[in-house]
Amino acid sequence: MLTIPSTKHRFCDGITRRGFLKIGALCTTAGTLTLADIFRSEAKANQSNQHKAVINIFLGGGPPHQDMWDIKTEAPAEIRGEFRPIQTNVTGIQICEVFDRLAQHMDKCVVIRSLVGAADRHDALLCTTGYTNDSLLSLGGRPSIGAVVSRLQGPVDPSVPPFVGLARPTEHRPWGDPGRTGFLGPTHAPFIPDGPGLQNLTLRNITPEQFADRRSLLQSFDHLRRDLDASGAMAGMDASTQRALGVLTSSRLLDALDLSKEDPRIVARYGTGQPYRFQYDGAPTCNDQLLIARRLVEAGVRVVTLTYGRWDSHGDNFNLVRDHGAKLDQALSALIEDLEGRGMLNDVTVAVWGEFGRTPRINNSNGRDHWPQVAGALLVGGGMRTGQVIGATNRLGEYATHRPVHFQEVMATLYHNLGLNPATTTVVDPTGRPQHLTDMPPIRELV
Repeated sequence: MLTIPSTKHRFCDGITRRGFLKIGALCTTAGTLTLADIFRSEAKANQSNQHKAVINIFLGGGPPHQDMWDIKTEAPAEIRGEFRPIQTNVTGIQICEVFDRLAQHMDKCVVIRSLVGAADRHDALLCTTGYTNDSLLSLGGRPSIGAVVSRLQGPVDPSVPPFVGLARPTEHRPWGDPGRTGFLGPTHAPFIPDGPGLQNLTLRNITPEQFADRRSLLQSFDHLRRDLDASGAMAGMDASTQRALGVLTSSRLLDALDLSKEDPRIVARYGTGQPYRFQYDGAPTCNDQLLIARRLVEAGVRVVTLTYGRWDSHGDNFNLVRDHGAKLDQALSALIEDLEGRGMLNDVTVAVWGEFGRTPRINNSNGRDHWPQVAGALLVGGGMRTGQVIGATNRLGEYATHRPVHFQEVMATLYHNLGLNPATTTVVDPTGRPQHLTDMPPIRELV
């Protein structure tokens, strides 16, 4: 936050100089990063008239692919499990019976049954960057898609951050990662509208007119700091500070986060996801976060990330899938209907995936263990060629037998849908070297 070492001095309204300079700070993954810091790097971004967006839903823990999108009816009982497949509204595509609502929207979805490239690690990194943890680690690691979009495309609306992380803190912290900034640094961290971050968006007992007067006072403080900063690092702070103040005096972001301003019938359609079961050290099944994600995109956010449930089903796998799957089915179906009804479905890509799959064989605890050899994913909307299945696994769901799809190909598809060409677009790392967004192209069957 901005501070000036001095003796305490109070303004006529009783607010200390230190307290005033803290107004405008938002909670991000960097802790003390201010909105001015975030906005500074975005000032030169050219905005397109068309607003594309991604809602990235991370199923932390590793969802069982063979109990969701790839039911193995011909496998023996110790592998097949308890679920039966149901027909969708696309001839020939079947999915697990717990997704009966989603089955009626399969024409707007893509099922990937052959996702490869996973590591046996419980974190969100692959689903936010496409890369494993060791990639460019010495430079700070790969930046997430949200951080990259913040850097390259900036905000749609000056008062709305381009990258928002709805992922709640989890006891196993890597599951609650909304997306790292990697070598791009904390300037492009997600805004996290929780706790102090949300509280600092509210002007308490201060009118916009009073705040406008303080803008002039802050500019005088900036002039003092520039005099003290021989390197000239303060140059350009005024514009960034104006954007930070703009967020505070604008109601657009706050309105998007306030579900009391949504049609109660729509809120009811999404459901609550309660009671929260099987949460343990992971995320709750917060259905309302999918609705908030849609509202944030409408407000101008480009990338929204969230973590839904805790899918690490070493025991009681089938009851977990019944619980989590049915709740996700309700919220995701409502989101698809919502996006389509508002004319947003072709501009918004929804990704639903986890860090790896689960073992074909059911263990002695009626669960499935880690299986990085293959996983599944669901993609929605985004102007893609939907209503199809990509890839296949063998009879037991052990490995990909047809059209393996790498995590990076999915990430490249998300970038493509956002209007960024992963083959030609780069971001510069701290050594001055341009880095491509991914090492693989978008999924050819979809774009």
